[in-house]
Amino acid sequence: MHRQPAPAEPDACIGVVANPVSARDIRRIVANAGNLQITDRVNIVLRLLQAARAAGVGRALLMPDRGGIRALLERHLRRGDATLPRIDWLDMEPTSTVEDSFAATRLLQRAGVTAIVVLGGDGTHRAVVRELHAAGSDLPIAGISTGTNNAFPEMREPTITGLATGLYAAGRIAADEALQPNKLLEVRVDDLQGARPARRDVAIVDAVITHDRSVGARALWKTGSLAAAYLAFCEPEAIGLSSIGALLQPVGRRERGGLAVQIAQHSADALTLLHAPIAPGMVLPVPVAGWQRMAPDEPLPVQPSAGTVALDGERELAFDQGQQVHVTLREAAFRTLDVARCMAAAARDGLLRTFPHP
Repeated sequence: MHRQPAPAEPDACIGVVANPVSARDIRRIVANAGNLQITDRVNIVLRLLQAARAAGVGRALLMPDRGGIRALLERHLRRGDATLPRIDWLDMEPTSTVEDSFAATRLLQRAGVTAIVVLGGDGTHRAVVRELHAAGSDLPIAGISTGTNNAFPEMREPTITGLATGLYAAGRIAADEALQPNKLLEVRVDDLQGARPARRDVAIVDAVITHDRSVGARALWKTGSLAAAYLAFCEPEAIGLSSIGALLQPVGRRERGGLAVQIAQHSADALTLLHAPIAPGMVLPVPVAGWQRMAPDEPLPVQPSAGTVALDGERELAFDQGQQVHVTLREAAFRTLDVARCMAAAARDGLLRTFPHP
């Protein structure tokens, strides 16, 4: 006996954080990579929301922006579209910086959404996860890849992600089947003299140490300054800095533990010279000095006495002599929607079937 699809419930509400400027960093220029236009991003949002509505979502809360997504969506809404849930905008003033993703995530938690759909690359997803992790929240995210390096969000048609998110948000698939735990890397910078408070941040794929003394252009795409890479997971088909570890000793995102890679400053000192796809169209040599598995909850001290820490491809933390950096792998640190399992459950239980009356 198959369950009938439930109608959209007004209290089934999801959040959407759509970055209008993801995939526009320097890596797109130097690597001759493509770029999604605003109209493409709006079409993605429409497809996922139409599917979420069909699965039972009655309302969606969206992050406002200055990049054009809101303007084009509102133009579409003025023409009328009965296939969409009710769309509301978060009460915040956009700044066109990563602070928008931070603020939107905090507001979505307070609003009580059931899940957050994120449109962006690794950096945008990290921003949302950082706020959830800091708050100790178990609110799940569903990722849609629209960035430069996309090791974390899976490449999938937004309609399917919208259906899966909607089925979960409407309570038609249980959390223990719909959601999966994820690893992350905690980075801590301590002042050895105790003069300044510790700084903390997270990465959801890779924390890479460079010899650079300043953040500069945040996106990291040159290999000459790399000192070490700490990887929550590294899969051989991924692009980005995690590919360095993936082509040495792959670690799955559901596999226990991570990988730490030491990078030599000179090829003559390297154990092997690895050619890794660190950005679209860019396969560059990396002199590897060694690598070993990372155990959960064991802080690893960073060896360079000064440099920067790049989190999921972007330099975020600078450190100098008199400071110590530690990287710690955390298991089951946040939850994501398992789209494949949700759709399998929909097929198994007939969640998207209706039967005509005789």
